[in-house]
Amino acid sequence: MGVGASLSLGTGLAAVGFTGFLAFSALLPSAQPAWGNPLGPAPGQLLAGDDGDAPSEAERVSVDDPLGRNPLYVPGELGEVTCTPPAMDTEDPESMEAFVHAIADCLDQAWGEYFEEAGVPFSSPNRVYWHAEGHSPCGPFPSEGTAAFYCQANQGLYLGVEDIVAASAGNDAPEAYTFLLSHEYGHHVQGQSRILAEFRTLRADSGDETAQELTRRKELQANCLGGVFVGASEESLGYGASERANILDDVGRRSDRSGTSTHGSVENGRLWTAHGLDRVDPASCNTWEAHEELVR
Repeated sequence: MGVGASLSLGTGLAAVGFTGFLAFSALLPSAQPAWGNPLGPAPGQLLAGDDGDAPSEAERVSVDDPLGRNPLYVPGELGEVTCTPPAMDTEDPESMEAFVHAIADCLDQAWGEYFEEAGVPFSSPNRVYWHAEGHSPCGPFPSEGTAAFYCQANQGLYLGVEDIVAASAGNDAPEAYTFLLSHEYGHHVQGQSRILAEFRTLRADSGDETAQELTRRKELQANCLGGVFVGASEESLGYGASERANILDDVGRRSDRSGTSTHGSVENGRLWTAHGLDRVDPASCNTWEAHEELVR
């Protein structure tokens, strides 16, 4: 069991995700780049270069466009993940910590193997599970409305063991907490693939409205990446339609409400989560090239 902590939320029903993307397909450009199709291009398209040949290893790992043409999108599906965490009791902090450590171990293994296949260096995040107030390089914790977060400054997954339960509206379903952690881990995936660095550069040079849109694209991609992991591991976790629906509902509760515009609408939060669950392919999570209607 490694040192540390973290968390996040969301997923969705397969049918909802697929139907939703069909409904929005008219909003997408008619000629999507092979690397940037948010509907998830076929493997042959994904690997094709400008001349139709598969890119070399050097081309796969050395890119100048972290948001669009990224090695993260090359290997294809995450692959089936075997994950058997212990039973979870939301009223027992030790049980909660053991559960999230086990899920984090599965995330480390799944994404570590995926990055190795992509030819990209990868290191697991630091886990920081808190039971009392503290301070991270990204600020103090807990803060209002935040019981879990990812801090790129020290590659830390931060999770309030009791706070996440208090912030989850009485939800005692393990799948909601699995996705919560998977979403925050999605930010670590973004960091390891240079997406977060590019995001911060663009946001620093943007006005408020554009900065908010970029933030929504980041958060919605983390929803999708969280869905990819849950979709790849749901058989071993024993998750079915009811668990997916529960995650999707939880995502809706954590989406933007009146006065906020940083995490995406309830519709889009659920949509990207469901898409990740269904496709289990990080290439299907390229929110950066999706039409603005899909990232509101």
